[in-house]
Amino acid sequence: MSTFALAVHGGAGTILPAEMTPQRERSYREALEVALRRGHSVLSKGGSALDAVQQAVTALEDSPLFNAGRGSVFNADGQHEMDAALMEGAALRAGAVAGVQNVRNPIDLARRVMDNSEHVLISGPGAFEFAYRQKVALEDDQYFFDDHRYQQWQRAKEQDKVMLDHDGERKFGTVGAVARDAHGHLAAATSTGGMTNKKWQRIGDSPIIGAGTYANNATCAVSCTG
Repeated sequence: MSTFALAVHGGAGTILPAEMTPQRERSYREALEVALRRGHSVLSKGGSALDAVQQAVTALEDSPLFNAGRGSVFNADGQHEMDAALMEGAALRAGAVAGVQNVRNPIDLARRVMDNSEHVLISGPGAFEFAYRQKVALEDDQYFFDDHRYQQWQRAKEQDKVMLDHDGERKFGTVGAVARDAHGHLAAATSTGGMTNKKWQRIGDSPIIGAGTYANNATCAVSCTG
């Protein structure tokens, strides 16, 4: 068996040195390190790249620091609509969800779409029904509430515009991971809450296979943001 590799990201955007306090930097680094450890644990035991990227992204979804899962931004209706996707490079299988609400870990639901459905991408109420039938973890709205996200949404409403998942004041990053396992297989995973104040069930690039997420053993594994 050959060596393995894993990379994670917490989103695009720049935090100015004046805004990055030592405590904030430590918090981000610790959250990213948790994700790396989760994925590394899978790969070091001979596990698949697909399982590794799912575990890494799950860890980032569980952190309120990033615009994914628990830390997802508010849409125009004050709700949280999340997108996620993953793909494995051996058989080119993929699964994705878009516009899902109250799902603790959208990347878990995307994996269920890949493994337990005949589809690649499902969205909205249908995705929630699938989540319920698959018995994935669900949370109430309060679980996803974050005061910093709320204030960002208020500013966006006042300016009557949508905002990317990062701005000049704070970084709210789409998250992702790519991996190569000891068997030479590649995988990628991406999860996001989308744009602050987004309207009409807007879906971005993250859950679109070949745009925000892609893996192919013959070429590369990619998780995009920005």
